[in-house]
Amino acid sequence: LKQVFNKDKTFRPKRKFEPGTQRFELHKRAQASLNSGVDLKAAVQLPSGEDQNDWVAVHVVDFFNRINLIYGTICEFCTERTCPVMSGGPKYEYRWQDDMKYKKPTALPAPQYMNLLMDWIELQINNEDLFPTSVGKCKEKVL
Repeated sequence: LKQVFNKDKTFRPKRKFEPGTQRFELHKRAQASLNSGVDLKAAVQLPSGEDQNDWVAVHVVDFFNRINLIYGTICEFCTERTCPVMSGGPKYEYRWQDDMKYKKPTALPAPQYMNLLMDWIELQINNEDLFPTSVGKCKEKVL
């Protein structure tokens, strides 16, 4: 279990919603509906009177947190030696490009690709211009 919570791995702690905020309340509502056996279509519907962008932001962050947990449980089995290529089966290879260090699509071992991907996603969800923490401030064009 220590390996799952190793800071050198891709696993990161969950991004939290501050208690007492509207986003925290939306998060609680989303969690309650997903854990209650309710129809998933109904569970993700925008609650009446809530901002659509805030609702989407809550679900994006929750999805990121869940992917982090899943990846954290399998990352020890996928090393640069055992997973030398980031692929989606024999027909698809994913290459990394970030226009900074990797200016052209670059083949990377799967763990390195995943670390870069999770870092990039975390930067996006922590970017106040894309995911502001103030309620009702999400930009429509982004989400």
